[in-house]
Amino acid sequence: MNTENPPQPIKQEPITPKQLYLTRRKFLESVGIFSVSAFLAACMGNPPSSPSTPLAPADDMETRKDLALSYNNYYEFGTSKSSVAERAESFQMQPWQVEVGGLVKHPQTFSMEELLANFVQEERIYRMRCVEAWSMVLPWMGFPLAKLLEMAQPLPEAKFVAFQSVYRPEEMPGQVGLDFPWPYLEGLRLDEAQHPLTLLATGLYKEPLTPQNGGPIRLVVPWKYGFKSAKALVKITLQADQPVTFWNAIAPQEYGFYANVNPAVDHPRWSQSEERRIGEIGSRATLLFNGYDEVTPLYEGMDLKVNF
Repeated sequence: MNTENPPQPIKQEPITPKQLYLTRRKFLESVGIFSVSAFLAACMGNPPSSPSTPLAPADDMETRKDLALSYNNYYEFGTSKSSVAERAESFQMQPWQVEVGGLVKHPQTFSMEELLANFVQEERIYRMRCVEAWSMVLPWMGFPLAKLLEMAQPLPEAKFVAFQSVYRPEEMPGQVGLDFPWPYLEGLRLDEAQHPLTLLATGLYKEPLTPQNGGPIRLVVPWKYGFKSAKALVKITLQADQPVTFWNAIAPQEYGFYANVNPAVDHPRWSQSEERRIGEIGSRATLLFNGYDEVTPLYEGMDLKVNF
């Protein structure tokens, strides 16, 4: 860990031993899961503060675990959703580090053990809407990105947060077979990154995050299309200018920087007014901001069709 200017030195004694990743029970014990089951649907307002709060309306049932672990968009492992889990089996998630730097007062590099030991892990049950017009409801575990940024202390000139995923072509066949500008890059405005809904996820279904779902740590921004939630993060950089992002760089006419879920803005090749919930028959109406009305103030005065 970078110790040049640490604002809050990490204590060594509570760091989670690597072997504690091996079982669900030990993982939960090691990170001290705060089980609030915070399903932040539009009709429920602010995050619930009690485990007794209902998880969701009846039509927003949690996606079956077997479907969520076997239907994965992850081009680093190929374009076939059904083969990602198999192709990712040999992906090594230990050891792992995440570098936090750029326009911050206290740049640091964290191991996964430090992130798990020093940030309270919460359960957040979120809708996830893919730009391809399918969706899921997933029980993530993790902690607000705002907590990490608070520790790093952004400088006044920082306006955006850039995210970089791992580049490991020897383990990720898509980084060899697909002619894309790897590594995967994403970005948020600083106020979006600091919003309470924005999560750094470390687990799913009360277990450590699997390789095919973006493990060991990924971004989750539930009001944006899924491609904004970068997987297998290794670098978080605060900067003054809008960062380059993977899909926006490849096809800017199809994938905007903001990528907010918006049923009124169609993809050039298909409608976004409806979505197919994985595990269900038929379709349902797509909700603006994926139903997370709490984020509406972030875009006050913006033309959401121009800034798509």
